[in-house]
Amino acid sequence: MVIDYAAPTKLTDLRSVHRAMLANAEQDPVELCRPVASLIVQPSDVRASGISLDRLSEKDIRRASEIVARLREMDPAPLTVPREPDKRVVGTCRHFAVLACSILRRCAIPARVRCGFATYFVPNRAVDHWIVEYLVDDRWIRIDPEILGGSVLDRPDDLRPGEFLSGAEAWLAYRNNRVDAMEFGVYGTENWGPAEIRGNLVKDLAALNRVEMLPWDEWGRMTEAYDGRTGPDYDALLDQVAAVCSGDDLSQISTVYGHPDLTVPDELIV
Repeated sequence: MVIDYAAPTKLTDLRSVHRAMLANAEQDPVELCRPVASLIVQPSDVRASGISLDRLSEKDIRRASEIVARLREMDPAPLTVPREPDKRVVGTCRHFAVLACSILRRCAIPARVRCGFATYFVPNRAVDHWIVEYLVDDRWIRIDPEILGGSVLDRPDDLRPGEFLSGAEAWLAYRNNRVDAMEFGVYGTENWGPAEIRGNLVKDLAALNRVEMLPWDEWGRMTEAYDGRTGPDYDALLDQVAAVCSGDDLSQISTVYGHPDLTVPDELIV
């Protein structure tokens, strides 16, 4: 099966939104993604931004079309117009990534979301994070739409090797003793270690199959893995997943995703 990263999915379909609402005539992928940084506000910033805590439920929005609908409900201006924090949707790095990916696909640019870990937020830590890749001349360019225009990195529009590790890259590094798994996890929580890498690898596989889940979704054996109740057989399966994802053979990526322990159930894709 060929995976068409330029085509929309249930979660990334913005065909019902007039393109003028999403982008100017400029077709440069970075410029298309740039407005996204001012469309989402992190849950941790809600109180300081004067946003009602009742709106924290927005972080559970799955579809890009629903993100856009909520944005337009608060302010009908085109999404290319910068907006104040209280006119943004409350969401996580996943929402920044999914919205940027959806805009790129709306403009027929091959793009995909990646789940993994960023090394540029906290010194000596690899923090749970989601980004976007877009395809140019057979090269997947990694971009972090959440920090475009900021000062976190010199080039958030073209991440350097090691600045972001996909779930697959993190797992291979861990299994080859190149990293300390206890440095990988979710900022502000006690969730650090191999279990977090396992979880992000499975989410990364789903995203490579154009199924961009919420960060806290669990399926297959993920709950067991987070609880430390899986063993060598599951890790061997994840070794296969990581090798396939890193090889970027789309046919194999599609095939391995068909494993019953890895496929996202239909009821979660709502």
